[in-house]
This record gives sequence, structure tokens and C-alpha cells, in this order.
Amino acid sequence: MHDELKQLPLVHKSSQGKVRDIYDLGDTLLIVTSDRISAFDVVFPNLIPDKGRILNGISAHFFRTTGEILPNHFITDVVEEYPAELQAFKVYLEGRSMLVRKTRVIPFECIVRGYISGSAWSEYKRTNTVGGMMIAEDMQESQKFSKALFTPSTKASEGHDVNISYREMMAHMDEWIARYLKDKSLELFHYAHELLKKEGILLADTKFEFGSIGNQIILIDECLTPDSSRFWELESYQIGTSPKSFDKQYIRDYLIEIGWDKQSEPPELPEEVIMKTREKYLNVYKIITGKELT
Repeated sequence: MHDELKQLPLVHKSSQGKVRDIYDLGDTLLIVTSDRISAFDVVFPNLIPDKGRILNGISAHFFRTTGEILPNHFITDVVEEYPAELQAFKVYLEGRSMLVRKTRVIPFECIVRGYISGSAWSEYKRTNTVGGMMIAEDMQESQKFSKALFTPSTKASEGHDVNISYREMMAHMDEWIARYLKDKSLELFHYAHELLKKEGILLADTKFEFGSIGNQIILIDECLTPDSSRFWELESYQIGTSPKSFDKQYIRDYLIEIGWDKQSEPPELPEEVIMKTREKYLNVYKIITGKELT
């Protein structure tokens, strides 16, 4: 949490997540995206310069451009349009924050996988399943599924999220809600996959989160960022390899390479890893938004 924001007179409560700080302003929330980096559900001691502005800008872009698929919680990211009490913090909030509608959060992460990678690849090698679903075809790492998979997980406030089956998710809500979440997650994925492919990026997988206002279900949190998605370079994509990425897989790979056990204190990241991560995030920001980060 930024020291200046502790003085916010309108904040009734605040929550600090792995990357985002969320402030309750009554009917709305102020989401501030920090430069913190997390991997394997652990926040690292180093900051990635400009990361918060990059993630915030990408989310705002997709919230603005996917409204025809389904509504979302985004109100504005223009600080001048925030409540008067927030104007004193304009310099800090500029570019890394957004004002959103408050919702009742649906406590599941809606993951869509177009290609087999990461935890899905690990599960498949062990059990021939992904998200508990049997995969009949013989697959190689990074191969495209014949049909994109919906593999939800629980949304844990602390510790690790747990992968569950679609059937298990349905047991916790009305069937129409589960079906809506699945259908809209797949629709968003396919929209973004086709859009980004034209720009030389493969969207391998991503996650979405949803909330409700009354009877309306809307998209919340972040949308199609390098923190919540795997972005691969189309030009160098090859089945059976780990493709060149524009996301935090680079940091995961580094941590695996140095043998970090994921249990002990997170190590300091070398300057080279920090700047390479920033470069990857910046590249995908420019490709998605068509803008330079200012």
C-alpha cells in the first residue's frame, strides 16, 4: 500500500493483494496496480518498473473494447474523473489506477486454455487429464487443443488456488450461472486469440474473474494481462518446445532454473531478470494498445 493513500479520508477499508491494492469508496472501488511481481503465489521483494501502469493500461483497453461481449466493472481510469478527495494523489494514481463498480465477487477463477502448457502440461504428463478431463489425443508440450478447454479453479484469499472440474464448480452455484461463466470466458478467449494472432501473438491461456450486481454478472479484476495470461511469439512458436513468451513465465523459468523450492523466502531477482521482464511486458503493452507507455 502506498504511504500517501493511507491518508485517504474516504477509505473505509482497504485490501492489499499480491499485485493490486483495493480501496472501498462506498458504491465504487479504487484499484491501484503496483509494480510488485508474484510467481508461484509468492510476492517477490523486487519491483518491476512500470509494471503497474502496463497491467492497468492493458486491462483498461480490454474493458473498453469487450463491452459488447459482456459488461464489466470499469468506470474510468482518468484521474480527473475520480472523486474530489482523490485528486491530491493524482501523481501516484495516474496510469496505474481505475475506478470500478463494486460487485459481489464470484469466488472462482475462470481459466481458458487454448494450448497445453504450465500446470496443464504437468497434469497431462502424470494422468492424461487436464482439469480432471481425460484428453484422448496424444499431445506434445505447447500443442493447441482441438477445442479450447474451460478449467476453473477456486479463488483463495491466502495460499494456493485449487484446480477443480467444471462439474465441481457447478455444484456451488446455479447451473445457468456456471454455464454463463463458461460461455463468456470462452467467447472472450476466442475474441482475444484471433485479435492478437493478427499482431503476431498467440494467447495460450488466460483467466477471468466475475462478480455480480443484482442479477447481472459482469467481468471484474484484470483482463488479458501478462500477469493473467500466457502470450507467445507466433513467429517462433513450435510444438514440443516452450515458446518465447511476453509474460511472467520468464520469471517462473528463472526460479526453476536456480532451484528455488517455492517454500523458503523468495530470492532477490537479479537486475537482468527485472529489466528483461519489464521489456517483455512493455512489448506486449505496445502490441495490444498500439501506444507507447508515457
